Amino acid sequence: MSNKNSVFIIAEIGVNHNGSLEMAKELIDICAEAGVNAVKFQTFKAEEMVASHAPKADYQLKSTDEKESQFEMIKKLELDHDMHFILKSYAVKKQLQFLSTSFDIESLGFLVETLNLPILKIASGEITNAPLLLRAAMSGKKIILSTGMSTLGEIEEALGVLAFGYKEGKANITVPSHEAFKKAYYSIEGQNLLQQHVSLLHCTTEYPTPFEEVNLHVLETLQQCFGLKVGYSDHTQGIAVALGAAALGATIIEKHITLDRSLPGPDHMASLEPQELTEMVKGIRQIELALGNRYKKPMPTEMKNQDIARKSIVAARNIQKGEIFTEENLTVKRPGSGLSPFKYWDLLGKLAVKSYLKDEVMK
Repeated sequence: MSNKNSVFIIAEIGVNHNGSLEMAKELIDICAEAGVNAVKFQTFKAEEMVASHAPKADYQLKSTDEKESQFEMIKKLELDHDMHFILKSYAVKKQLQFLSTSFDIESLGFLVETLNLPILKIASGEITNAPLLLRAAMSGKKIILSTGMSTLGEIEEALGVLAFGYKEGKANITVPSHEAFKKAYYSIEGQNLLQQHVSLLHCTTEYPTPFEEVNLHVLETLQQCFGLKVGYSDHTQGIAVALGAAALGATIIEKHITLDRSLPGPDHMASLEPQELTEMVKGIRQIELALGNRYKKPMPTEMKNQDIARKSIVAARNIQKGEIFTEENLTVKRPGSGLSPFKYWDLLGKLAVKSYLKDEVMK
């Protein structure tokens, strides 16, 4: 998915194409210029995803027509299969990995069997959708699982389904059940399969997310609890939180991208505009370089500054040969090219074997 020491940056185009193939291509161009690793869309059939009476979320009401149902809103944002082929080809041409999130079994099958995507992204809202999770794992593909709105227990249950799916593959020998999922999760084979295939994304499912509800320290909790690669799906405004996640060791950063936050649609308001995306990618790459390793030692570029910045024992005034070193005639000043100040007490009370001028460095 990414090099050991690099963050896999996913630009979430999602439904911010507003149903336009040309807008989707323009967004891919922007993502390529910014230097992300992958672009991600959403694959769904509105009829399979949303009941006709399903209400909109508050954030959706703020950015779309209040009279329009969630079904009507979603229906307008579907990408047909032909558009998927075009966009995947266009992304690959731009040297970007093409990803998409499926929200129903039929769409998942299309991503796995027809588009043959190597990585499947599972949205936070699907973390309790056991049939979808099972199908995804049985495909043998790598999975990025978002964990918005969930507890640690719910994440463990979802991972149990995935462990079972990876173990069973397409054999279908064991009947799926809560107990079978649990058994698979706690097995050595199941844990190994999860570590090989699954990454978790911390996420807060609110658009935009209030900063006080981000809780970035959960990245550490997820890693400690599950021992999997951990990343962050960011719905806050701006780039500060995404950079903070990278600094805390997130291996994946996912962020929505739009041409213009004022465009109509459910996700534009919580998305980055083009220049912000460029700044975010640049910042993450700088943080990658800055993180380094856990060893505290002088860096090559600072070695030349040791003698300049550090201090040595020097004569506080002129000292005659044979004079006793005291606190009155010794002091500590730059440069650091002479005797270390750690030797200060060793000199006190001893005789000077030569004469020293004021500020002369002791050797």
